Amino acid sequence: MTVQEEKNLALEGIRKKLVGRSLSYKEIYAIMDEIAKERLGDVLTTYFVASGYSKGFSNDEIYYLTKAMIETGEQLEFKGIVADKHSIGGSPGTRTTLLVVPIIAAAGFTIPKSSSRAITTPAGTADSMETLAKVTFTKEEIYKIVEKTNGCIVWGGSFKIAPADDDIIRIEEPLLFESFDKILVSIMAKKIAFGSNHVVIDLPYGSSMKVRRREDAEVLGKKFEYIASRFHIKIKVIIHRIDEPASRGVGPLLEAREALKVLEQTEDRSHDLEKKSIELCSILLSLCLEDASPTLKKQVSETYVDTKQWAHDILVSGKALAKMREIIKAQKGNPDVSSKTLVLDSHKKEVKYEHASGKITKINNKNLTVIAKLLGAPHNHKAGIYMHKMLDETVHKGDTLYTFYSNSSYNIQEAQDSLHLFPIIEVE
Repeated sequence: MTVQEEKNLALEGIRKKLVGRSLSYKEIYAIMDEIAKERLGDVLTTYFVASGYSKGFSNDEIYYLTKAMIETGEQLEFKGIVADKHSIGGSPGTRTTLLVVPIIAAAGFTIPKSSSRAITTPAGTADSMETLAKVTFTKEEIYKIVEKTNGCIVWGGSFKIAPADDDIIRIEEPLLFESFDKILVSIMAKKIAFGSNHVVIDLPYGSSMKVRRREDAEVLGKKFEYIASRFHIKIKVIIHRIDEPASRGVGPLLEAREALKVLEQTEDRSHDLEKKSIELCSILLSLCLEDASPTLKKQVSETYVDTKQWAHDILVSGKALAKMREIIKAQKGNPDVSSKTLVLDSHKKEVKYEHASGKITKINNKNLTVIAKLLGAPHNHKAGIYMHKMLDETVHKGDTLYTFYSNSSYNIQEAQDSLHLFPIIEVE
């Protein structure tokens, strides 16, 4: 097929999808290839993204999209069990990957983590990791990092892994939304392209999350299982409700600091973030252990009550912290970094509570994202919000609710002035 013929096929596919018709694999491949090779342009890519958001895709089309996204880019291959965990996102301040990767790698399993930058939140995992180490590497460099450490936390767009996805993400970012089908395709294409074969999907829902209703989460979960089965991937989808961030820091560096506190086991660490990460590790370890050697199965069963205790031991013993430092060093960061040495933006502002005493009954994650973005996150990694008060906590007049961080006093003022339009908390 000539370049012009492929472009014509891609255009015909976009026209068909805009009026709700189903696409063939050939048409979907043509669209993905045109996007990946940057020949389609922003306007036509936007039309395709919009058509998928409004019309949705059939299961076959989702499979075709995933397959085409993988095949129009590079792929990595690792031997044996290759673990991965991915959250669909939407929950600021919940940076579990920075804990899951070192715990799983310290357990002896390979976990090359392809992470995304923020789309609908003030920080993506790649943004937070970038405050600790480099996240942009070639395919060959990633192989070397994983060979040294068992794991990595890199930006999925650092080389041609599912390249069409990164262009689509760039189109979606200003509108702060993704279609459910697009979330599914984006995640699974990168998992499969990175060679993952044992995957845990963290699928939160809530009133101010990407997925609002449990019923929608269950439908999306079934689609994840369907795609995994088509590619012969072992998968476990964890559906749960989220009403607030798992830690108090919101923004790339603040979220990295919260993860380091858990790895360091400091007294002021987030126990919610620790608990959530241990649960995810437990499920992923169980999934991997099913296909592990009889020797390892016996060793684990004789040493630990269950995989949750195994993950907890790796964390509290300091093995996870040591592994994270190995990964940071391999990714050209400072292995001696700690939660105490990370430096936030110079401009900061404490926002006080000005009303009668009450209890926090709601935290609006979407509004939290809006305010954090006004402060400069995620592009300014040191900007963000520290939450002094969380759900169900009592607040009195004069209490500090949040500390805002930014490199601009103007941004601080704009964020504070916008709180009445985008309130982060509700108090009763």
